[in-house]
Amino acid sequence: MVTLDSLKQALRQEVKTTTSFSKQSLSDTQYSAGFNILVRGPGWTTYKEFVIPQLNQLLAPLFNSRVHISALEIGPGPKSLLGNLPGSLRQKVKKYTAFEPNGLFARRLEEWIETESPFPCLGASPNVHQVPFVLQDNIESGTNTGMMNKIETYDIILFCHSMYGMKPKHRFIEQALRMLVKRPHGGMVVVFHRDGALRLDGLVCHQTASFPTGVVSVADDDKTLDCFAPFVAGFIMQDVDVDKAIRICWRKVCRALGRREEAHPGHLLFGSPNIMMAFNQHATTLPELAAHVPLVDGDKVIKNWEARLHCPASIVRPTEVRHVQQCVRWALKHEVSLTVLGGGHSGHCLWPNVVSVDMGAFDQVHILTAGDDGEKSDPLVVAETGCKTGDIIGKTMAAGLTVPLGARPSVGAGLWLQGGIGHLARLHGLASDAIIGAVVVSVESNQVLCVGHVPRQHWPVGAVRPEDQKDLLWAIKGAGTNFGIVISVTFKAYQAPNYCIRNWVVPLSDNIEARLRLSNFNRFVASELPRNFSADAYLYWDNDQLHLGVTMFESSTSMLAFETPTSIGPILGPEDSLKTVDSLGLFDTEMYMSRMHGGHAGGKTSSFKRCLFLKSIGAVNVANTLVAAVETRPSPLCYLHLLQGGGAVGDLTADATAFGCRDWDFACVVTGVWPRDQDGTEAAQAAVRWVYNVAGQLLPLSSGSYGADLGPDPRDAALAAGAFGPNQPRLARLKRSLDPRNVLAYACPLPKAPMKQKLIILVTGESCAGKDYCAALWVAMVTHKSFTARAVSISDATKRDYAAATGTDLNRLLVDRAYKEHHRPALTAFFDSRVQQQPQLLEDHFLNVVYGAADVDVLLITGMRDEAPVATLSHLIPNSRLLEIRVTASDETRQARRECHGDNNDSDNNKENKDSNNSGSGLPALDYCPSLIFNNDSTGHGAVKSFGERYLLPFVHENLQRLTNMVSHVTDFPRPGIDFRHVLGISQQPGGLALCTTLLQTHFVGDWSKIGAVVCCEVGGFVYASALASQIDIPLVLIREAGKLPQPTVSVVKPSSYISSLESNNLEEKRFEMERDVVPKDMSVLVVDDVLSTGRTLCAVLQLLDKAGVGVEHFSVMVVAEFPVHRGRALLRQRGFGTVNIQSLLVFGGA
Repeated sequence: MVTLDSLKQALRQEVKTTTSFSKQSLSDTQYSAGFNILVRGPGWTTYKEFVIPQLNQLLAPLFNSRVHISALEIGPGPKSLLGNLPGSLRQKVKKYTAFEPNGLFARRLEEWIETESPFPCLGASPNVHQVPFVLQDNIESGTNTGMMNKIETYDIILFCHSMYGMKPKHRFIEQALRMLVKRPHGGMVVVFHRDGALRLDGLVCHQTASFPTGVVSVADDDKTLDCFAPFVAGFIMQDVDVDKAIRICWRKVCRALGRREEAHPGHLLFGSPNIMMAFNQHATTLPELAAHVPLVDGDKVIKNWEARLHCPASIVRPTEVRHVQQCVRWALKHEVSLTVLGGGHSGHCLWPNVVSVDMGAFDQVHILTAGDDGEKSDPLVVAETGCKTGDIIGKTMAAGLTVPLGARPSVGAGLWLQGGIGHLARLHGLASDAIIGAVVVSVESNQVLCVGHVPRQHWPVGAVRPEDQKDLLWAIKGAGTNFGIVISVTFKAYQAPNYCIRNWVVPLSDNIEARLRLSNFNRFVASELPRNFSADAYLYWDNDQLHLGVTMFESSTSMLAFETPTSIGPILGPEDSLKTVDSLGLFDTEMYMSRMHGGHAGGKTSSFKRCLFLKSIGAVNVANTLVAAVETRPSPLCYLHLLQGGGAVGDLTADATAFGCRDWDFACVVTGVWPRDQDGTEAAQAAVRWVYNVAGQLLPLSSGSYGADLGPDPRDAALAAGAFGPNQPRLARLKRSLDPRNVLAYACPLPKAPMKQKLIILVTGESCAGKDYCAALWVAMVTHKSFTARAVSISDATKRDYAAATGTDLNRLLVDRAYKEHHRPALTAFFDSRVQQQPQLLEDHFLNVVYGAADVDVLLITGMRDEAPVATLSHLIPNSRLLEIRVTASDETRQARRECHGDNNDSDNNKENKDSNNSGSGLPALDYCPSLIFNNDSTGHGAVKSFGERYLLPFVHENLQRLTNMVSHVTDFPRPGIDFRHVLGISQQPGGLALCTTLLQTHFVGDWSKIGAVVCCEVGGFVYASALASQIDIPLVLIREAGKLPQPTVSVVKPSSYISSLESNNLEEKRFEMERDVVPKDMSVLVVDDVLSTGRTLCAVLQLLDKAGVGVEHFSVMVVAEFPVHRGRALLRQRGFGTVNIQSLLVFGGA
């Protein structure tokens, strides 16, 4: 399918060859008409399926880490793209600016913002400049050059298909980067662009994604084409008569190049591939890396045609292990990703505006015979990852050895690390199965790691053995490009064989014969071969006829005569050729290299491949699909290659290594081929589409797909889901722990680990109560349960700023308690003055800490001094659970600890306890109730651990995740824009009500013996409260609408729930009531409800209980699900119920 870019070139060429008359720019109306055609139908699909989801995914962490957002859009058109973000993100936009030179669009944009209110919390009117975004050399000086009255900064700057005509493009992006906010984590510049890669002169992407399947549909009529063609070309002709003539020519060009499909009758289709690039404040830091790591000298040979079309930010060529470490250190520091370049056969070894690490200098092969490594062992081969398959085979063959690698000599380490299917696979297994050790540079810690068996003489200086080496070695053996930059691997070696190669080429008269031959070949030939044989089959067209080609490889370490198996003759006939070769000669025997279509060797063709694993190629549905696939080939050169499996490949269980697809008889390589001089043309695109179509048809019939070919292309997603069999969950967890910053983002895509809800625990309390000690022990406990956890002090940011402002020793402030206590008054005054200048500083510090630890499951934060922090801060992180544990200790204990730390000044202690309740517990009188209180008077860690086991570990138990999974998600209910969570639906799931009831009972932190009644109102409360009351055998007290209960009763005004308020505008006042004297005197009550949202309903319930004579000190609340974004806890505190303990099982960010 011809792309819009190709169409533009063709339209402009038509003008060059037919006229020399002057051109003129489109009017605003003409541009608007063309734009409207572009975004109709399939054109809008690109926005729905790529642009909007990518923007949402990219910006959600940024928006959630800020209290307020300032946004600048360049060329937004008639509506802001940001208007498509979820409401919870849009409401954070406080400042909106746009540069829209099209006057018609600018006016529509202003009207749309005014009438639709997409940004309901704007602090001022939107500033829409009806001028283009232009370069300003002195932007950092703040001097006005006509573009703006002053230089303003933004959290997000967005170019959505608006860089056309901007030259040089990298300078416009650099200017935008200088306009980002200078916060600790800065902002982001996001670019969406159609057609082709952007050459950005060394700018480095923070993230990038592609959408190669974008399509634009244009009605095939003169009027539409006369609007669309000038829009694509970018101009019209000044002379009216010439313009009419050119438009007639342009219609012909559009009709000649446009594609017609039955699904779009009366329309022309054009390709509109899209890319997204996001840049952070580190986009210009490539010189920092280049100063420490050598760059590639001259052109680098890249085998893969896709990769050749990409424009990397740079290709570096480390020559020492420390250079690789420097690359990783740089990537981690600047929040960018890397690609790794080995043999150059991968389509993602180069990626647009991403730094590629060329491992070519690591090209040594070491042969270790028995005892060379100081231990008794079989022969080993240590191969560095810059080696090609041919290098390793050549070196090992000279020593009489071999390694079971692949079939092409130029393939690199990506093959060994992701499987590696060769002609010895049936005898010895996959290439990755032969790996017994590796040297890896960690992309998590930047350390050099030795895993498995690495001979001691091949350990790099400073290398260490990681605690999780078994996991890492397991992952390397089948998914090894995802978990670190591998320096070398240690292979188990085998005795080198000789090979007898036999070939058959069988012309096929029709499809029936083709299916029969395939079935007989599978049944009577392949399935009967011993393990030292493997048979490859090819289905291809040549000379207008379908052919079945077969190559049989027999390996033997003896010099006995090779004999053709007797079962083959009746099926395939006499062999066409027979040849005996060694391991190096084997490379030249592949049928597709020398016999098909005159041979594909010598760089005459380019290819695109995807591989599926098939159990039986003779099965009717499989054989029919294979034959039909070859019939629909877009190019005469396309073919199917069937590599035989079984044997040793299936000896290992699916979970023995990361390569989880073990149960298959043939690997079907769907191969699209075209002449190399047609790279990037419609011929290449058609071959790629054919490969994906055939792969999609085979996928349901397969036992999985081969991950080595797969990359970030969204069309690979379905194939990637079947690439690792039952190992996907484990790989996802390992990816999250071993590459938490996604440094290797463009390797074979792994499934994302299920998003477990982050648990954030605020460990509060007074000085010397032992907060840090407790936090450290609780981190260790959680980590022991296979979760990631971290403890962070929120006050460290203030200490850094204070040290910078005063010259104080930062290290001593962070680690020396006495030194810190000496500076505490000045620190407090410094912080208070900053809060006066920046009222949002507390929230900013909190969010910076949270999003600085995005890679952990459980985050414990110390140093928090805010009152009622859960009620105050939970709405900022609505998708996370926020708890406060108040650590207390007696005055005596705290003083003793202070003396142990060398600080005998108790003035600070006296100051802190001026509001103490004098109970000796060290707990000041609070006007709110912490989630949990831990008394830390005991010595040792026994009490701390017991508390953690009783109260913290249940929050990371799988039962909570099970309950979460029972809550269905309904979009646009009860009205558009609302994400509804059907919490009541838990009771409709098998075992749901029982599980929820058990969790309510076990998570309650109070004393059940003191609870005299369970109180509930409305349907949600009735369902869950009645089940809980029955289970623990406590009376149930019902609150109902007025008139439903016998007198005497007490009542209060009943507010509408959040969801009810969305469904109806009925403002009629209602009341609800409870029977008088149904709660036992001097007993506490537990209020149970399904949700806590705005808090209005719960507040009314508590007011009713208070009116009925139950004191606030006797209230407790448990809800199944909480929606913090609506700030229900804050409302309850404002209404006088801050001291009530409120617990929730689940937390959600929606409605």
